[in-house]
Amino acid sequence: MSTGSLVSGVVFDLDGTLVDSRRDIAEAANHALEKAGLARLPHDELESYVGDGAPLLMARAARLEVTDLRTKAMVADFLDYYAEHPIDYTNVMPGGLDALNALAHLPLGICTNKPRRTSIAVLRGLGLEARFKGVVAGDDLPKRKPDPAMVLETARLLGVPVQSIVMVGDGPQDVLSGRAAGAFTVGVKGGIQALERLTSSGPDLMIDTLADLPKAINQLARGTQR
Repeated sequence: MSTGSLVSGVVFDLDGTLVDSRRDIAEAANHALEKAGLARLPHDELESYVGDGAPLLMARAARLEVTDLRTKAMVADFLDYYAEHPIDYTNVMPGGLDALNALAHLPLGICTNKPRRTSIAVLRGLGLEARFKGVVAGDDLPKRKPDPAMVLETARLLGVPVQSIVMVGDGPQDVLSGRAAGAFTVGVKGGIQALERLTSSGPDLMIDTLADLPKAINQLARGTQR
């Protein structure tokens, strides 16, 4: 595939975009809730809280403020458990490996609100870590997506202008952060985030699975969408 001169790097969100980690996240969250003496929650409810980082996930699950000391304790328990069980049920999303192989000639990055400790554990556990030149995780910077800072930092690590980056994600956080940074944006259906929220954020292109990503990037590279 020729990507022309308009695209010189691709950045992926992690949860729901590159990997299906829903069950492992839910299991870790329920472990933390139980340890705090709270009731377990259905997986689908916990999955709806994913995307903004572990502190907000546990605050929502526990019905507490993110600054509450009880929330902070649950976040620590969540991260400890998750780091020990990063890929019990997690797999690469459909078409993910094919997309990574097709795009291997470009610098690839990860930009995720997931904490670094668990992000690296998942990537390493799935044998994906070496494919990425740069990883920016949710606790690396003061602000998380949808703030553009993380996308800008990922572009810096990749060594390419952010205007030639494609930010790929399943949620509005990814699209909004990418757009604010000046990157191209591609929304992937079928992830953790609700489709209507992804669609309403207005990505440059929408694809059904990551198998469609190389073709979408070729379109963007030729300047046929923006």
